[in-house]
Amino acid sequence: MAQPRVVTIHYTLTNDQGEQLDSSRGEGREPLSYLEGAQNIISGLEGALTEKAAGDQVKVSVEPAEGYGEVNEELIQPVPRSAFEGVDTIEPGMQFQAQTPGGPQIVRVVEVADETVTIDANHPLAGQTLHFDVEVVETRDATDEEQEHGHVH
Repeated sequence: MAQPRVVTIHYTLTNDQGEQLDSSRGEGREPLSYLEGAQNIISGLEGALTEKAAGDQVKVSVEPAEGYGEVNEELIQPVPRSAFEGVDTIEPGMQFQAQTPGGPQIVRVVEVADETVTIDANHPLAGQTLHFDVEVVETRDATDEEQEHGHVH
């Protein structure tokens, strides 16, 4: 089996409407490095970059199943406003960290009513097709420590 690689990329992410959602390009921004096979990035993007070399340019569209998944309606639910004790202003779009049985989870406020706040625990990009414009900047063999820890050092 081949030695896992560390791949460093510059990317621009857009949605179906062509709106830029994220980018590593621009002043003060750094390229993204990830360890292949360690689930550091979404599978659809990682699969498209397998065996690419420094200098390669790749455009890839990632469907929800290989990105952040489909929207799970069960993760959108009303909670009592009292769950936000100590928060004076609650508005749609705000994000909070909730403690769940599975550990901490980021939730977004969708709707605010008198007695309830509707939250959405889906990833903000769930259900979206993601369009990446990628330049492979560098590849190298991963160190033993990176492989052991499952991420780039």
